[in-house]
Amino acid sequence: MATTTRTSDVRRRAILHGYRSGLEERIAEELAAKGIKVTFEGMKVFYTPPIKVRSYTPDWPLPNGIIVETKGRFVTEDRQKHKNIKAEHPDLDIRFLFSNSKAKLSKGSKTTYANWCDQYGFLYADKSIPDAWLNEPKCPRKLAAIERASKKPKA
Repeated sequence: MATTTRTSDVRRRAILHGYRSGLEERIAEELAAKGIKVTFEGMKVFYTPPIKVRSYTPDWPLPNGIIVETKGRFVTEDRQKHKNIKAEHPDLDIRFLFSNSKAKLSKGSKTTYANWCDQYGFLYADKSIPDAWLNEPKCPRKLAAIERASKKPKA
């Protein structure tokens, strides 16, 4: 049989009164006893964390300016990373090569890897790089975008 500790009883009582800890409840009582009227968590402070420069190493940058990224699993972190890259470098032509583009993003999701690519404007294929991608002519705009994106931003 589990026994409760004094700490959990104090915390439970604090939670009943709208606090997350016994210390918060005790401070509320002290302030009230001193006649100081304040509201617990009565405001919000908004802030923007400093931007952290990150880097991405493409799997297959082709000579024609297309970047091919191979994915077996396409996890949330990778999807977010590629959305961020596309937002910052819209001229990069990143295309995905999946082992199965019909795979679902997660167990309960109806969205497939292919649906996600369509939604966010990425081209994709399954299992092998299409010859059409390999045979596309060099594109100076895409090559310039790769050059720009490869330069580390100044802090």
